[in-house]
Amino acid sequence: MPVKRMARKARLLRWAMNIYPPYLGAGVWVRQISADFRRVQVKMGLGWYNRNYVGTQFGGSLYSMTDPFFMLMLMENLGRDYIVWDKAASIDFIAPGKGPVYAEFTIDDGLLSSIRAQTAGGDKSLPELQVEVRDGAGTLVARVHKTLYVRLKPRVRQAA
Repeated sequence: MPVKRMARKARLLRWAMNIYPPYLGAGVWVRQISADFRRVQVKMGLGWYNRNYVGTQFGGSLYSMTDPFFMLMLMENLGRDYIVWDKAASIDFIAPGKGPVYAEFTIDDGLLSSIRAQTAGGDKSLPELQVEVRDGAGTLVARVHKTLYVRLKPRVRQAA
């Protein structure tokens, strides 16, 4: 896909996610999606709408802010010949989020090459990825572990 078209698509997705009701309601803000879909930055403020009983970030909101991004990034980078799904996830809460929190997602050529190699013969790939949620001072608030399911679509597997 041409670079200008990918950049436009990244801007449009960022805009759409920022008005997506679940994210809008939780105070999640997608700050940046790189034109190549290999880096995403997300912020979540702390307000009455996502504050728990003890005044810190609600755990479900912390997970929610990290939920779709690795899947979206892989879908955009691998292309239409692949099935990409979230398979499993867990979150480790490290410290209370007492203010705005941030997450930065990255994927690289090595990951994409590994997935392509594992799936070339029709097998599935189960990449395990991790993202950290940090506060404004850089303190680790939570660590999210994601396992994705990636496989060539049946029509592509049959052709190979």
